[in-house]
Amino acid sequence: MLAVSPDTSAVNREHSRKMGMTFTFLSDEKREVIRLYDLLHPDGGPEGATARPAEFLIDSSGTVRWRQLTEDYRVRARPEQVLQVVDGLR
Repeated sequence: MLAVSPDTSAVNREHSRKMGMTFTFLSDEKREVIRLYDLLHPDGGPEGATARPAEFLIDSSGTVRWRQLTEDYRVRARPEQVLQVVDGLR
């Protein structure tokens, strides 16, 4: 599991520390990956363009097997929902 954020590495480290997160946060300050997955939210942040909240399951070949997109960063898939999707992919 990993997260991609348009924030700097320093901001991501601090956020991870405060939230007790143990997975990797990658910084995409140029928003290259965010654009690649069509997640650019042009009016979504104080500096303008930011990432639209999204979750993906990507297999070892790089194929997106499932995704959840939302306009609200507080809306996230529950662990049991993701596990149900994983079980359905087998």
